[in-house]
Amino acid sequence: MDGHYLQTPILRQMSYKIDFDTTLEELCETFRFLSENGCHGFDCSKESLNIMESWGHKEDLSSETLDMIRIDLGECRRCRLWESRKNIVFGAGDFHARLVFVGEGPGYDEDQKGEPFIGAAGRLLTKIIEAINYTRDQVYICNIIKCRPPGNRNPLPDEIEACFPYLKRQLVAIKPDIICALGTFAAQTLLETKQPISKLKGRFHDYNGIRVLPTYHPAYLLRNPDKKRDVWEDMKKLMKALGD
Repeated sequence: MDGHYLQTPILRQMSYKIDFDTTLEELCETFRFLSENGCHGFDCSKESLNIMESWGHKEDLSSETLDMIRIDLGECRRCRLWESRKNIVFGAGDFHARLVFVGEGPGYDEDQKGEPFIGAAGRLLTKIIEAINYTRDQVYICNIIKCRPPGNRNPLPDEIEACFPYLKRQLVAIKPDIICALGTFAAQTLLETKQPISKLKGRFHDYNGIRVLPTYHPAYLLRNPDKKRDVWEDMKKLMKALGD
């Protein structure tokens, strides 16, 4: 029998129902995926549409901007820290800075304002930046994780794993000459090592072709002011490397 005669209204309705059910299931799977990855509600901005259009294509991070990365991060729920945070602390400064400071994670003051390094440790970092003849607006400042751990505890491995990809993308977008890793977690994460900061500081390392100089975290200096001299020695190496 000619297949043309099989296309009765009932068969066509069955076909439409199968197509609709398949499409509906695909949409449900998509929404479940988005929900599990921190997307709640819809953002139909031009930037978001551009991101969605790139889905399924070969990944190319070289053309990303910090604004695009921030949009992609959204109101992140990729780890447990979203439950207690007030603000995501993405980063601040020159989007094309030669020098990037990477710390551990936001503290109380940073969580309240959504800005990195604005508490007591941040004020000390500002003095360090000014001592090497820069301003905060001329560098970029960010952290390994973007949400404050409860009680300012150390970040856990799964929290770092969830957040570090966004820092990687930030560094690709900024293209700095040098990264100054502040403290143990920043240095160990960037350099993929378990060596203590005391062994890593004072010399340059490599992160994807970018020079990395680890040094003590400003918060550590507040508790151990005698280590400020060590940090100043590191900053002199930093200035020489930058040609200042």
